[in-house]
Formats: sequence, C-alpha cells, structure tokens
Amino acid sequence: MVSIRQARVEDLPGMQACNLQCLPENYQLRYYVYHAISWPQASFVAETMGPQPRIVGYVLGMVADEDSEVPHGHITSISVMRSYRKLGLATRLLRQAHACMVECFGAQYVSLHVRESNRGARALYEATLHYHVKDVEKGYYADKEDALLLRCPLSSERTLAYPLPKSELAPAFDAPERSESDKKKEEEQARLERLAQAKARAKARNKGRGRR
Repeated sequence: MVSIRQARVEDLPGMQACNLQCLPENYQLRYYVYHAISWPQASFVAETMGPQPRIVGYVLGMVADEDSEVPHGHITSISVMRSYRKLGLATRLLRQAHACMVECFGAQYVSLHVRESNRGARALYEATLHYHVKDVEKGYYADKEDALLLRCPLSSERTLAYPLPKSELAPAFDAPERSESDKKKEEEQARLERLAQAKARAKARNKGRGRR
C-alpha cells in the first residue's frame, strides 16, 4: 500500500532521487530545502507502507509572494515512479497540494508548466483536475521544447473535499529560526538559480538560431 502525507525535511533526498529517476528537469537539493522552509505545507510525498518505507512519488509546491495581487500556488514539480503509476497517486498528490494551498494560504488558483508533447500528463491535468491552458512559453525547457502554462481555479468547496487530518496540515517539520540576513541570502540564492536557468534557456535558443 501507498500513503500520501505531507513532506518532511528528512524526505528531501528521497524526493530528489525520485525526480532524478523520472524527470529530465532536475534541481539541486538546496532548491528542495528552500521550498520546505518557505512553504512546508505545500509539498507531499507518496510513501510505501511496511518495514522499509520508501518515497515513490512527490509534489513540490510553492505559493506566490505576499505582494502578489491574487494569492495563488504553483506546482514546481511532480513525479511518480514508473512502477507505481496508473494508481491515481499523482491525482491524490495534486489534490492534497490544492487543498493545502486553499486552507493555509487562501490561494485562488494554481499553475504549473508541462511539456506540450506530454499527452499523458496533460490528460491528467486538463481532463481530471480541470486545468486549462493559460499561455505557451516558447523554448521553455533546456532542449528548447515549448511549455504550456496551465492554470486551475481553486475553491474551498472543491479542493477541501480531499483534506488531510488537521494534525497533518500543520508545518511538517520545525524549521529553525532564521535571521533576516539568512532569509535574504536564501531568497538571493533562489533568484540567482532562476536567473541562471533563464540564461541557459536563452543561450540554447540563440545557439539554435545561429545554426539555421
């Protein structure tokens, strides 16, 4: 059996291992730590039950900055091990993330990126979870494939039909107190990482144009 629960700090290496085995879009461990510290309620794992439990799926979520006009969430990454697919785990993970984004942050919608060619994932997002295409981002991925920006409206009536127990909606681990300087350093590291990814995509696009 597989259970769904909120992610804890000790789950992060397992989440990263799942990502590396299943997806071409990979992240350094500190990026998972940044999510866990900033939005501990918004990430979940699928874990096997038994004497040697292991993580076989995860969803990594975040919430828009406080200065955003409309509170909303974003799914940074979701993955399920191949041998555990077709069991509804991705649907359960996303629904739990949606519910927490509404209850904990008052999110009005959630967004995510998906490869235009990934028909299986698009069927899940669009047909099952009612996401819709908001925009197309050209050359978004490292191999220059376009990404679809999908958006799903959230409401307490729908998303909270799949709530976790109240005890599990609390922060999944006790993060240490951080000084303002530490917070700024972490935010700057995340900003620089996003900038580096954007530059890499731009470089790849320019290189492709030069070959034409």
